Amino acid sequence: MLDARNHQGKFGADYVRVLASAAGLTWSEDDVDLDGVDLCIKLPGRTPRGFSPRIDVQVKTVSRLQTRRGVVDFDGLDHVQFNKLAGPGFTVPRYLFVVHVPPHAAEYADLRTAGLLLRHIGYYLSLSDREPLPAPTRARRIRVKVPLSNVLTAVSLRALVTDGAVGAAAR
Repeated sequence: MLDARNHQGKFGADYVRVLASAAGLTWSEDDVDLDGVDLCIKLPGRTPRGFSPRIDVQVKTVSRLQTRRGVVDFDGLDHVQFNKLAGPGFTVPRYLFVVHVPPHAAEYADLRTAGLLLRHIGYYLSLSDREPLPAPTRARRIRVKVPLSNVLTAVSLRALVTDGAVGAAAR
C-alpha cells in the first residue's frame, strides 16, 4: 500500500494521464527526474502546427485548495522546482499542473451509473513569463497564482499541446 503522500501524488499524475488519453494524446515519463518534468504529453504525428507537438509538465497535488480573488494560491513549489519551470528558453513548453484532490484516498474515484468520476479538478499555469530566482534553494517556497479559469480538461490540455508548440516555435 502506498503511503498517503505518494498515493496523492500518483493519483494526481494519473488524473493527468486520463485527461491526456481522453484528448487523444500520448504521455511518457523520463526514467530519471532530473529536469523537474513528471510527464511529457504529445500529439503524435504530423499536425498543422508541426510534427508531434508536445509539452512537459510538473504535476503537483493539493488536498486543501487556497483560493482568493479568482486564483489558486499555490505554495507547493520550492525555489529549485520553480526555476525548472520559470523563464523563457525551453525547447519544449513547460507547465505546472496543480490537481486538487480529496483529503481521503477513498474519495479519489467513484463509479456511478453515468460513469467514472475522478475528484476533484486540475489547473494549469505557464511560468514562462516569470524570471528564475537567483540562488535557488530547496528550503524556501514560492507562491504562484494559478487562475481559476485555467481548468485542465481534455480540450484545454490538447490546446496546450498544439498551441504551446506555436509559442515555442516563435521563441
